[in-house]
Amino acid sequence: MPEHIVQSQDWADFKNAYGTSAVTAGGVVYTKHKIPFSNSYFAYSPKVDPSVIDFEAVKTSLEVNDCININFDVPNILKGTEEEQKALIKFNEHSCELAPRDQFAKSNVILDLTKSEEELLSNLHTKHRYNMRYAIKKGVTVKTAETQDDFDVFYDLFKSTSIRQKYFVRPKIYYQKIWEMFGKKNASKILTSYYEGKPLASWMLLTHKDILYYPYGGSSEEFKNMHGSTVVGWEAILLGKKLGCHTFDMWGASENIDDTEDPWWGFTNFKLRFGGTYVKYMDSYDYVLNSSMYKMFTTANTLRWKLLRVIK
Repeated sequence: MPEHIVQSQDWADFKNAYGTSAVTAGGVVYTKHKIPFSNSYFAYSPKVDPSVIDFEAVKTSLEVNDCININFDVPNILKGTEEEQKALIKFNEHSCELAPRDQFAKSNVILDLTKSEEELLSNLHTKHRYNMRYAIKKGVTVKTAETQDDFDVFYDLFKSTSIRQKYFVRPKIYYQKIWEMFGKKNASKILTSYYEGKPLASWMLLTHKDILYYPYGGSSEEFKNMHGSTVVGWEAILLGKKLGCHTFDMWGASENIDDTEDPWWGFTNFKLRFGGTYVKYMDSYDYVLNSSMYKMFTTANTLRWKLLRVIK
């Protein structure tokens, strides 16, 4: 699998600029996070390619940075592949433990952008194709964000959607830094659909190594019948082709596409209607340096997440 954007030096630079300490060592990027009531840290490294990990270099870096472990969260390897078997062997050779939980989505929707525009259009679900054409005919337009006001529109839709659907959103400055820092390299775009001057839906898109990513987005409850998200999604596909991307990575999906009770099911079904492929990634693993402290930390952290689910 190609290097994921969150394993890039650009992402590490963004994290450091935001104030989260990011370290590049042993072929991976990781962030370090303070463990409460201690002088130690845990390291978090999402979407790694296990084949490039230099464990000795990683271990040295973790020791220098007072980290008790590093969490390789949902490595960027598809489940059931030869690459997964090689990764499992490597993790086992270094006594890695199966992580108690996953933070990054273990499933995803991937769209092949090497197809022609006509083929991509024909691969849209009939409903998506009809809704998109209907919306455009009725006057829905899409604008690329250029100003602070444009960014504010995106964040307001993103934030309001997170409240409505009960998922976590970081402070506004986090997303603004992403937009600005990656924008300097022409690697971030925000597309927003409008109807009668009112914003309907807005997506932030990132590019890295010819892959288009859709990590963040939101929509309005007003004028839902104008299908603003569907129009933005199609424009995102066209943008990816224009930028020369070969793949559209939609960032995440529900773990079981047949479970209609899953809170991610609706969003996953929406993504699949753009003609992409549903994929699953291998499990997350922890490389542990301090076993006793790791056990205490993971026990406390597991309880914390259980409480958060109850509160939610």
